[in-house]
Amino acid sequence: MHFQLVDHVIERTADRITAVKAVTAAEEYLQDHFPGFPVLPGVLMLESLVQAGRLLVDQDSSDTPLVLVEVRNIRYGNMVKPGQSLHIEVTLRKQQDDGFDFEGVGKINDQVAVQGRFKLAPVPAAA
Repeated sequence: MHFQLVDHVIERTADRITAVKAVTAAEEYLQDHFPGFPVLPGVLMLESLVQAGRLLVDQDSSDTPLVLVEVRNIRYGNMVKPGQSLHIEVTLRKQQDDGFDFEGVGKINDQVAVQGRFKLAPVPAAA
C-alpha cells in the first residue's frame, strides 16, 4: 500500500523544499487511528518529511529508489486532524556517496507537529 503524503510543492530550491499535506476525513488510515478521535499517525508525519526529501533530490526520475536508513531526534508536538494541513519544510544538510542527510519540520498553524533529522540512501544493488 502506498500513501501519497505530499499534496503539492510550494517552493523548491537546490537545498530546501516547502510542501503541504492536506489531511481529509476520507483518508483510510484515519478510520483506525484512533476510532472517534482521528489523527494523522506519527509515522505518516515522518513519511511526509521523507517523501518531501525524495522530491527535493528529484528521486522520482531516478531508477534507484531512496529508502529511509536513519532517523535522529524525531520529536512530535501537535496532532494533525482531518481538515488541517501539515506544512512541510525539508532542508538538505549534506550529500555523500552513501546518501542524503536531511532536517525537516512539519507544522500546523505555525505549531510544530513533527521535526527531526533523517537520512535517505539508495537501495543496495542485489548480489
